[in-house]
Amino acid sequence: MASTMPEGLRALIGRADSRDRPPPPVEKWDPPFCGDLDIRIARDGTWFYLGSPIGREALVKLFASVLRKDADGRHYLVTPVEKIGITVEDAPLLAVEMAVEGKLETQVLTVRTNLGDLVAIGPEHPLRFEKEPDSGGLKPYVHVRGRLEALFTRALMYQLADLMEEREAPTGVDMGVWSKGRFFEVDPDLLAGAEP
Repeated sequence: MASTMPEGLRALIGRADSRDRPPPPVEKWDPPFCGDLDIRIARDGTWFYLGSPIGREALVKLFASVLRKDADGRHYLVTPVEKIGITVEDAPLLAVEMAVEGKLETQVLTVRTNLGDLVAIGPEHPLRFEKEPDSGGLKPYVHVRGRLEALFTRALMYQLADLMEEREAPTGVDMGVWSKGRFFEVDPDLLAGAEP
């Protein structure tokens, strides 16, 4: 794999099995754009290189550690010396597990992503909802870091739906979920005919 990759990414591959490194400060780096690379993150969270799944989890985690979404809406792998565009079909991460502590205003929802990020939903890591175009169901996303989000898996969406509460609002009743003292409401237009 390394032979066709740009220099900065090749240097990272040698560190793929390193453990316990803090995430690199990709948001602070401003390298030149070096073109696109045939890396794709599928809707189910699988990473592909040249059309083949990347089977080495350590390598996927390494690439994810230098993944950034810029203001242009595109995703890039960023090193101190280069910025390479990749394709992301939906969200680059999946929320695959959720822990629930407390109830209502004191409730804290903590999710784990498919690549091991732990995020407590709240003001710093907000939750948002969209409508699934094909099924009309709700798609919840949680902010992880930078502009990167994790999409809830379908099973986790059902768990989240069980935690939804109604709350009195000036315009009627809002539906949503509490975490870390914040109420994340679902737009009523998204709820019309939606299935989780």
